[in-house]
Amino acid sequence: MNHIEPWIAERARLFREADPSFARWAAGHGPIEHLDLTQVRVYELASLLVAAGKAPDATAVYQQLWAADRLTAAAMWLTAHMTYARSVYPDGRPLAAEDFKESPEGHTGGSMNMVPAYVGYLTANALTGHTRGWLMGQGHCVAGIDACNLLFGNLTTAHAERYDRSEQGLTRFVRDFYNYEISPDGRPVSPLGSHVGPYTAGGLSEGGYLGFAELQYVHMPLPGERLVVFLSDGAFEEQRGSDWAPRWWRAEDSGFVAPFMILNGRRIEQRSTMQQQGGTNWMRRHLQLNGFDPIEIDGRDPAAFAWAVYLMEERLSACAQAVASGKSHYPVPLHYTIAEAPKGFGFPGAGTNAAHNLPLAGNPRTDAHARHEFNAGAKDLWVPHGELDLALDVLARHEAQGRPLERDHALARRDVALPQLPPAFWQPAEAPPSSAMERIDQEFAALVRANPQLRPRVGNPDELRSNHMGVTLDQLKHRVFASEPGVAEAVDGAVITALNEEAVVSAALGNKGGINLVVSYEAFAVKMLGALRQEVLFARHQTEAGIPPKWLSLVTIATSHTWENGKNEQSHQDPTLPEALLGEMSDVSRVLFPVDGNSAAAALRGAYATHGQLWTLIVPKRPVANRLSPEQAQRLVAQGALALRMPANAQILLVAIGAYQLDQAWRAANRLEQAGLRTALTCVIEPGRFRAARDAHETAFVASDEMIRSLFPDSAQARVIMSHTRPEPICGVLRRIDTGPRRTAVLGYLSRGGTLDVEGMLFANRCTWAHAVAAAAEVCELDVSSLLQPEELQAVLGRGNPMALFLRS
Repeated sequence: MNHIEPWIAERARLFREADPSFARWAAGHGPIEHLDLTQVRVYELASLLVAAGKAPDATAVYQQLWAADRLTAAAMWLTAHMTYARSVYPDGRPLAAEDFKESPEGHTGGSMNMVPAYVGYLTANALTGHTRGWLMGQGHCVAGIDACNLLFGNLTTAHAERYDRSEQGLTRFVRDFYNYEISPDGRPVSPLGSHVGPYTAGGLSEGGYLGFAELQYVHMPLPGERLVVFLSDGAFEEQRGSDWAPRWWRAEDSGFVAPFMILNGRRIEQRSTMQQQGGTNWMRRHLQLNGFDPIEIDGRDPAAFAWAVYLMEERLSACAQAVASGKSHYPVPLHYTIAEAPKGFGFPGAGTNAAHNLPLAGNPRTDAHARHEFNAGAKDLWVPHGELDLALDVLARHEAQGRPLERDHALARRDVALPQLPPAFWQPAEAPPSSAMERIDQEFAALVRANPQLRPRVGNPDELRSNHMGVTLDQLKHRVFASEPGVAEAVDGAVITALNEEAVVSAALGNKGGINLVVSYEAFAVKMLGALRQEVLFARHQTEAGIPPKWLSLVTIATSHTWENGKNEQSHQDPTLPEALLGEMSDVSRVLFPVDGNSAAAALRGAYATHGQLWTLIVPKRPVANRLSPEQAQRLVAQGALALRMPANAQILLVAIGAYQLDQAWRAANRLEQAGLRTALTCVIEPGRFRAARDAHETAFVASDEMIRSLFPDSAQARVIMSHTRPEPICGVLRRIDTGPRRTAVLGYLSRGGTLDVEGMLFANRCTWAHAVAAAAEVCELDVSSLLQPEELQAVLGRGNPMALFLRS
């Protein structure tokens, strides 16, 4: 927007002189000014809205934009108070020293920049009579949105019960922001958070991990829905993959998206890389090269945002119609707005590094100069109470327009009916060894066929067919622009393939109106952890707030896993993903280790019979023994564990977590039984079910003491746990069944590996059946030589041929 043609200014002048209502709006308010280009764009917008029957006349449009200026100024005024003030005076009087917080906090600059953007979103909804969804990637800027929502009356119940526009309500509001007060049960007292939370009206994501909103937004709206997205220039350089959005959008299965980059040019300490490379001009060229149609607006002006929302949707609709009529083809140029503004526009300190957090040079409570700066800045933004009332009457017309409040937009109120489960592909327990991933493949493909009402998304960062998902791939196909003959590709394919784990998991996380599956190598799925964890936390917070999410639970499959991927060196041998996700609250983060085809199928079917959870299944793709009957597999998933051997008064208990671990534990149990030890064997598929609960929600989820005793008998105080994971994390999770270091041994991945086969991995990490027998001897205080042959014992001690352990058992 650096170069504006002279005729723009002349045309804006003519419009102002010809229409007093236009001139009234064009005069702006406080620091809010309307550039000539924005004025010309708004004049055209008003004509379009009248022609489309959205407004009775242009004056009504200008009146709403006039109101938007007042709401913007008032919300910026309140946002500044959230950071610095402990008292709010609606009459706009200057604040005294004692009216300020002792320790101000807040991402003030970004929050100030979000106000005109969010008010522009509200205004676009009012102008068109359509309530859109919204998503903000920079969740730390939530103060600006919370301030707008409070003034606008768009509040969740928790906010409405505490805050209103009175002096008392506004004062409580600013005091709740970063007040750090904690309740007796260890939770924040304030329903205001530093990021988007469950009490933020219409919030979809915490936005704590910069960059994931950029990857998810294009997959979010269903047909007929509309989404406005606020993105960060900092996230642009932090997370790659957002450039691919035009690759995925299809009018046939997607709603409209209107992405805005808030280009305020500052990271915490320096200019963004984008600014150093050429700013808006560089960004515009970059977007064009990647299939976007960039638009530039004044990021300080709510009217500019409202205009851009309308324009982007209008253009996207035209592109969709052109494709439908055969006049065009995918990819269509996805429209994208660059909204440039100085960091913290509208308040002292704007454009400086300090504006990222605290824009004033000092604390107004103790610094007279800073106090003067605050009061001067606040005075420029203050809107008299009556004038704000008038503005809100003009903008907040939801009832008259017959549309929901923004807090209730469609994306925030997902309520997906549980799918119809088709008959399962069960196998008899005595069936030959087979790949559990092939069973996952069959089950998922059948589930999608049985539920055509659910939009499917399969996230694939590698080779889906090599992970034994060929049926699903042939049925759903890779999403491409032009399909290659003989290859599983289609323009409307539902498999989102990119060599970027964050991008493909985000396709599934965004698709909360449908059914999702993500398949990755276990080691590389660690790259998905941040996106998954953010979703786990947000879903859990919603549950704690009494508004549990109703989207269909998401399944992530980690295959080609640690124990069977030794051929590719130790970079491919990493159980970090399940270990980390076991650390999250187990009622939302469900981590399962299927041991064969039937248990894998039961786990998948169990996942899609739930809402609002993230299931992570660690599944072998190589053929493994089919040890469980269909009934046993279903009971295993329902209980979290299953006793496979349970002699009366067992002397020792073996616990297996994982397919290869169960195989070795079975062999160990045979040897121990041969030696006369009464040996129990329990398979644990979901360790989180047996943890010590950390709050009431987990208490309702974990196994009862009675269930613990039935699966892990008290008589067998000597115990050996064989785990897919490292020993230490699983030992912490299973403290309820741990009988102490002298009586319980834990075997697992010891971070040893290399170019090895499965047996080599088991031996390198001391997880073979023979190592389990040696551990059993230790916890039972027996002579290990009575349980192992000499050559076996030498191998266990690291002195003999490892293959001696695999020749017999």
